[in-house]
Amino acid sequence: MEPAQSTSRSVTAPIELTPVGIIRNAIDKPFLTPGKHGITMDGEFENIKSDIHKFKQEISTITINPELTGCLDGIEHYSHLTILYWADRVPQESRAVTRVHPMGRKEIPEQGIFSTASPVRPNPVLMTVVKLVERNRNVLKVEGLDAVDKSPVIDIKPFVRGFFPGDEVRVPGWMERVMAEVNQGND
Repeated sequence: MEPAQSTSRSVTAPIELTPVGIIRNAIDKPFLTPGKHGITMDGEFENIKSDIHKFKQEISTITINPELTGCLDGIEHYSHLTILYWADRVPQESRAVTRVHPMGRKEIPEQGIFSTASPVRPNPVLMTVVKLVERNRNVLKVEGLDAVDKSPVIDIKPFVRGFFPGDEVRVPGWMERVMAEVNQGND
């Protein structure tokens, strides 16, 4: 395979994003606290685990900017959506962090930020697949959105299982352990 060709555009050129909507829910703060040295858990893991399961059941509304209402036409035919949102409460100094202990857990070796789902990243773009409960004009009700109240939405895409890999997905052992712990007793 040939190396990628360079383009005339710099990979560090700024990109301008305009939010397409806003998230409203009862989640007033993230369960992981970003800082200049990575992330820390806001409480004990058992409590955090409980919060994660609450997030999965939380009903959120996403209000799309009225001028973009037409962008939602047909969305009600999907059961699940992929929501991309901006973690606007991640401080600027956290965006320089390149390695973290996943979920702030010191017993898990530090990983490169792109190897984690941490909200601390150079561009705090986060993504969650949610269940679409209802659409009413420019307002979507969704279940399972882990975003903090008033987070800006930057894009919405329908979740289509066939676009994503299946059996061939591989994840590291530490991630499998964390997910098993999170899901333990909550099936």
